[in-house]
This record gives sequence, structure tokens and C-alpha cells, in this order.
Amino acid sequence: MAGPRVVIIGAGVVGAALADEISARGWTEVTVVDQGPLPATGGSSSHAPGLVFQTNPSKTMTELARYTVEKFCSLDVDGKPCFLQVGGLEVATTPERLTELHRRHGWITAWGIEARLLTPDECVAQHPLVNRDRVLGGLLVPTDGLAKAVLAVEAQIRRATERGVRFLARHEVLDVRQSEGAVTAVVTDQGEIPADIVVCCAGIWGPKIARMVGMNLPLTPLAHQLAWTGPVPALAGQTEEAVRPILRHQDADLYYRDRFDALGIGYYGHRPMPVSADDILSVDEADQMPSVLKFTEEDFADAWTETQSLLPATREAKVEEGINGLFSFTTDGYPLLGESPDVKGFWVAEAVWVTHSAGVGRAVAEWLVDGHCSSFDLHECDVNRFEPHQLAPEYVLARDCQNFVEVYDILHPLQPSGKPRPIRTSPFHARQQEHGAFFLEANGWERPQWYEANAGLLEGRSIPTPDDWAARYWSPIVGAEAQVTRETVAMYDMTALKRLEVSGPGAADFLEGLVTGKVAKSVGSVTYTLLLDHDGGIRSDITVARLARDLFQVGANGNLDLDWFSRHLPTDGTVQVRDITPGTCCIGLWGPLAREVLQPLTDEDFSNDGLKYFRAKRAYIGSVPVTAMRLSYVGELGWELYTTADQGQKLWDTLWQAAEPLGGIIAGRGAFNSLRLEKGYRSFGTDMTYEHDPYEAGVGFAVKPDKGDFVGKAALERRGADVRRRLSCLTIEDPRAVVMGKEPVYDGERAVGYVTSAAYGYTIDKGIAYAWLPVELAAPGTTVHIGYFDQRVEAVVAEEPLFDPAMSRLRG
Repeated sequence: MAGPRVVIIGAGVVGAALADEISARGWTEVTVVDQGPLPATGGSSSHAPGLVFQTNPSKTMTELARYTVEKFCSLDVDGKPCFLQVGGLEVATTPERLTELHRRHGWITAWGIEARLLTPDECVAQHPLVNRDRVLGGLLVPTDGLAKAVLAVEAQIRRATERGVRFLARHEVLDVRQSEGAVTAVVTDQGEIPADIVVCCAGIWGPKIARMVGMNLPLTPLAHQLAWTGPVPALAGQTEEAVRPILRHQDADLYYRDRFDALGIGYYGHRPMPVSADDILSVDEADQMPSVLKFTEEDFADAWTETQSLLPATREAKVEEGINGLFSFTTDGYPLLGESPDVKGFWVAEAVWVTHSAGVGRAVAEWLVDGHCSSFDLHECDVNRFEPHQLAPEYVLARDCQNFVEVYDILHPLQPSGKPRPIRTSPFHARQQEHGAFFLEANGWERPQWYEANAGLLEGRSIPTPDDWAARYWSPIVGAEAQVTRETVAMYDMTALKRLEVSGPGAADFLEGLVTGKVAKSVGSVTYTLLLDHDGGIRSDITVARLARDLFQVGANGNLDLDWFSRHLPTDGTVQVRDITPGTCCIGLWGPLAREVLQPLTDEDFSNDGLKYFRAKRAYIGSVPVTAMRLSYVGELGWELYTTADQGQKLWDTLWQAAEPLGGIIAGRGAFNSLRLEKGYRSFGTDMTYEHDPYEAGVGFAVKPDKGDFVGKAALERRGADVRRRLSCLTIEDPRAVVMGKEPVYDGERAVGYVTSAAYGYTIDKGIAYAWLPVELAAPGTTVHIGYFDQRVEAVVAEEPLFDPAMSRLRG
């Protein structure tokens, strides 16, 4: 089959990879256009230094890089290889970085790629130019190396061309035509090209192209310094381009690569130098190429001084040339992949570096041809993941520049983002400040992690202190808040969780066709259910409350759920979906005394018979109208209480005045996370993602096979309920070993899985870690070990839930 008419804008390393991958899947009615010459088009690919380090905290990004390495290793152009697999070496010159290398070793091991930690002598053996007196250790990934980006572009162009793909050089895109909300053509300076699908792979020009269809792309081109030395005497006579591993010195924001008897030096330590996509010169206007700006020597001075210290042999050389090369940065460091929410057929594959390019090409090709990506979990990369505030130009510029500054920084998993902050505050914010809230950010919301006003709760309690790393952004107050929640009652701000309203005469049927459970039940019903992708993988877990015959409230995980619903809306207008999060707020009132707090405040019956578990109803709490849902993600009696934002503070004050005399508290997210893990509740995006199915993840109970058809049902039935891996609950006896997530899990010396969520369980007095394990190791009682920095922490697979397995506290 020829497939639909596809136009790919940009013939750099991403556009070439997509053309190759999509034509290999049978779509050959494909045209690739670029304003520059081929194969060196003048974009970032044309000057990229080519270093491919696969290590990344994201499993997806590592897998995209691994595929890129594997593919590039198989490519050549007339016998010239497209990848020089010399390995990748990261060195530590500070104790903090050495500790970080152990963490990075954990990531790459968890994701299934060979790596090993090196002593200082072993670092020098791998890269003899390194100053032995400066390094404390290193991390070596043997399969890393140098991508020859322009050669890889040429190789993939040749393959795609053989299948019938057409490449048009020196075609500047002027417009993308649309009709009735769908793309119809790409207009170039040399004519119009009809299109059913347009994929923007324009790199640093991406925002400019996306604006042609009214799409706001949160991408900023930033200049990054790359310099080349002249001949280094110690390298005299080197006839191969690269013989030493590519080298990263992240303590000084530097990296290095061979080029025969010289070295390339990349530097991130200079000031951010953003450039508007509109200000980038054309191919004909640029002195060298559009993505290359004049080298600013003054910004490189510290880099050269540090280079001469780490690599003393460079003292006998000098910097002979350099550039400020433009690369794409995003607000969260991930690529931008997927279809426009507003213009059908307009896709983007943007903010992709050479490291991940072939993987992204395969992922987008699968997505286009099959309707979903089966090789990679793309939820972190979907262009529709952003909240509206995250598309504001001021926000995009600030966060993109921050990501440039932090590209080699040691970042804690809980480390809060920088400016602009605060962005979103709940109606309770002033009261939380009065109680000394320590805020972290969640989807732009200021969300308390704990409250300093609760320091007095520590008296008489023994809260174990974790190791120094886990103790960052932590306080023993977290443990006290968790314990008091189980003892009396606590109020939690749940406003940051996304809320959608689905309404209209077709709402029930619409939802039934998307979710795994039965939601077209009686008014007042609340259902925990799943959204599946077309291949049966989990897209999200949600709650659906039926508030009226044609009105549902959905507790969602983020903007991707809204996007999924919007894409499946019927065209007859019988269903409407809207995000009600900004105009509403939510308090979780939970604990054994929750009913004693709530019942005196209302005329409605909140007894066990008056509002059963997983039921909802409208009521007045004092003078505040609320929607009350009897749900609890901490495993205690209680309700989620929703009201409009204008009455949020009044609801808070009303509840607090009733709770405080009973010993109630306000509590933060730290306690919440501990309590939810004790109860075994999963978190989408962390514990389970698109790559997992419900039976593996332990949420098969949310699938009702006897209901009508829904998205993913047939694929899930083909998968079956037999699993080869399982999300498993582990307990840890050592109170200081509070792992943080993404650590490898070992069976003996063999890495067999990885940790997802973790916390200390202050009720059960043990550490808790959820981890993906082979099914043969997932039986309760099995002992495994978690790789935590340079330690091996013993953990035991446990029956779950760890707390209240009879559910008596929830249903009481």
C-alpha cells in the first residue's frame, strides 16, 4: 500500500529517520522538504557533535537512544560507518558527582544497558588524557559513542528513496493549508504539495512552522558552545577519527570527543543564549549555516581553563575554531511528539537531539501507521501533555533557559522548579502559608509537602530519619502527619488533581466506549476505571462519578486525558468535555474521626448507609455547596469534598474549625504518598504507563470483560490475563534506606526489574517500594536487593495491601 499523502518538513536527522521508518512500514506516498541542501541541511543535525550518551533518568529516553545506537551501528554510506562505538565515559571530580554516578549507574542498569563503575586508574586507562589527580571515579557505557549525523541522514535518505520517498532540497515552507480543521497541503516557495498528513521535523524552526496552523510549540532554540582544538601533541599520529570514549565532565558542564589528533569541546556552563525561531537566518543569508552563530570567546574562557586542568595535554594546544550552535530546548527536557489538538493531520516530532533521533523516527512511524506506538511509552513526550500556563511565552522562555543551565546538574527527584513561581494557587493557599506549608509544585500548583505548624506532633513519636539524599525536601513532620491521619483526621489539599466534566445526552455511551469499567450506573455512583490505548496498554486510571443523568465528573491524571477524550468526541455534538480544575477545588477529609467532623456540619446523611463507599452526592457543608465523593487514597474513612474556587477558603475554614478540637490536622503530600503506598494504590505515570497492561499492573479488577466494546478491549483480550512481569510490593527493614524510585532490582547479580514508587510506611514501620519484577520473582516472601547508589538494600516481596487488607477502615 502507498498509504496517505505525507509531507515531512525537515530533512535533518529526525525527518530522515521518520521517512526511512515510515516507508519501511509501507507508506511510500511521502515527500520530505527542506529549505537547505541535502544531506547537510543547515539545521542542528549539520553541526551536532554527535555524542550519544544513553544514560537518562527516563526509561523511554534511554530506549529511544538505545534504538538509535542499534540502528546507526547498522548504517553506512559507501563503507563509511554512521556510528563510532567508542563507549561513553563520565567522570566525577567531586564526592557529590561520584555519588551521582552511582545513581546514574542504577538508571542505566535498571533500563537494561550494560554499564560499569570505574576507579580513577580505570578512568585513565580508558582515556589516557585524563588527569589522574582530578578524578574520583567514572561511569563507562561501552555501547555509547559518536553518531555521524550527516552520514546517518544520507544513509536513511538513500533507504527511503529506494522505497519511493521523494526528497526536495531547497524548498522553503511558506504555509500549511487547512480545510475544515484538517491539513490539505504544504506551500513552498517552489509550489504546493498536497498532503493528508504533515509532520513538522523542523527542529529549531519548529515554532515558526507550528504557528502556521495556530499551534503554540513550547520550544526555544538556545546557543551551545562547541570548540575544536588544534593538534594536541599527545595525540600526534592518530589516524582514526576516534579511539577514546566520548567523555563528560559534568561537574564543569563540559564534554569531549576525539577528532583525529584534536579534540572537540562542548560547553553548557555559559549564560543561556536563547534565539527566536523567527530570527534565525535563512540558508542563503547565513555565513556558515543557519544553526551556527558566531563563537563568543569570552563565554568559553572558564571552559578552556578547566579543560587544561582535567586534560593537561591540551596545555600544549590551543582553541582554533568554535561555534555557538543552536539546539532545541523544552520546558521539561522531553521531546514534543504527536498530533495537533486542533488541526487534524498536523503532527510534530520536535526537540529531538541526535541521541534519540532514530528511536523517535520509529516511534512516530508506528504511531502514524498503526494508530499507536508499540515500541516505546511516549506519555512523557506527547506534545499535548502541557497545561495552558505551560505554553505561555514567558513560562516557556524561563523554563527552557533553566533547563539549559541545569542540563548537567545533579537534580533531586523532588527538586522544585524555578521561576516563574508561584503560578497556580488553590483557594487554601493563604491558610496553608499561615500553617508554615513547605510547598512543592504539581502541574503548576503550589502543593504543601508538610506543615511546620505540625512540628509539635513529633513529641512522643519516633520518626526514623532517612539517609541524606532521601532527607532532602523531607521533614520528620511528614511521618507525624501520616500517623495522625490514621489516628484522628486530616485535611489534604487535592486541588492539583485534574477534574473534567463530561456532559450531554450522549455522555454515558461516550464514556462506556472509552473506559474498562461500567460507568453508566445509577446517579451517585463512582467508578474506578482505566483508559486503554488501542494495543491494550494503560493510558490512565481515572474515577468517574455520575452526578446526574447526563453529567459526569472525571478525576483524571493530566492534560493527556483531556486530549484523549477530546479526540474521541462524537461529531454530532451530543457530548461536551471541559476542564473544570481551575474553577474548582478539593479537600480530602480522611481519618477515623472524619465522620465526627463532617456530620455536624450538614443536614445530609453521611452515615455508612447514607453515603456508601464509592458513592457521591451533593450537600451543603455549613453554607458551602459541595460534591462529596466517598473515596480515599490514604486508606481511611473519608470524602473528597469539591466546591467552586470562590467558596474554597470558606470550606477550608468550616472544616478546620470542626476538625481542630478533635485533634485533627492539615497534612501534606509527603504523608499522602506514604499512606497510599501502605494501601497499595497505584500512581499512573510512575507505577504504570502505556507499556503495561492492567493484569501486570495489578488493576485487572477495573476491567469488566462482560461489558460492551471499549477502546483497547480486543487488544487486551488478545494479550490475555497471563503475565510475565508484575508490579510488586516490596518492604525494606532498614529505616534509613528510603529509596526514591528508578533504582534497579537485583536477583543475585542479575538486574531483573526497577523501582517505581517508594516511601517509608509510618504505620507499618517499614520502607515500601513498588517495583516491576519477573513473575517468577513476584511471589510474597521472595528476597531481592535494590541497587541504591553504592549499596544493595535487601527487600522482600510482600502481600498487598500492607495496611487494612479487609478494607474495614474504608468501609466503616
